[in-house]
Amino acid sequence: DKHQSRKENNNINMLSRIATAAAVRRAPTLLSSASRTMVTLEESPEASEAWKKSCYYTIDFTISEDDVVKEAVKRFSAYNIGALVTTNAAGEISGVISERDYINKVALLGRKSDELKIKEISTKAAKLVTATPKDAVDVCMNKMLQKDIRHLPLLDDDGKVVGMLSVKDLVKELLAEKEKTIQTLSDFALGKGGTVEYS
Repeated sequence: DKHQSRKENNNINMLSRIATAAAVRRAPTLLSSASRTMVTLEESPEASEAWKKSCYYTIDFTISEDDVVKEAVKRFSAYNIGALVTTNAAGEISGVISERDYINKVALLGRKSDELKIKEISTKAAKLVTATPKDAVDVCMNKMLQKDIRHLPLLDDDGKVVGMLSVKDLVKELLAEKEKTIQTLSDFALGKGGTVEYS
């Protein structure tokens, strides 16, 4: 039994040495592939990436502040969305109207949506929380959580509205990014090549 046990231990040690030698030989290959598969953990995609996959990307998400509230409600229903960017006569962003605005300021108070103008109940631009297409998705998510909002207009460097994001868009993008990271780590653990850089 002792002889058998010693033999098994020798075999295990030999396999361990072989595995170590193989890992050393593979190291240059892993390093050379770094430029192809480098992933930085905790790196968040930009808002523009989430915007391109949003339902808002394919529709006109703006509405005149001088329209009646009922027109906004029709758009909410038709596009299955929860908010629209409001614009003034010059076509500039003047605020946002959301389903919450309609429920809290019209429906619950018994007011008529076909008589009220959007600008009477919308959140004005001066109070808006916004982001830029270059902002990281996790930054956008933090803005939403801190202000308890579900929609975020995207503005360019000139302050013009160029997009709209919902909290659902951000959640989807973050989940997709986490899945990519998990796949990369899984491939690395299984020896499929690549390297991981921790920021």
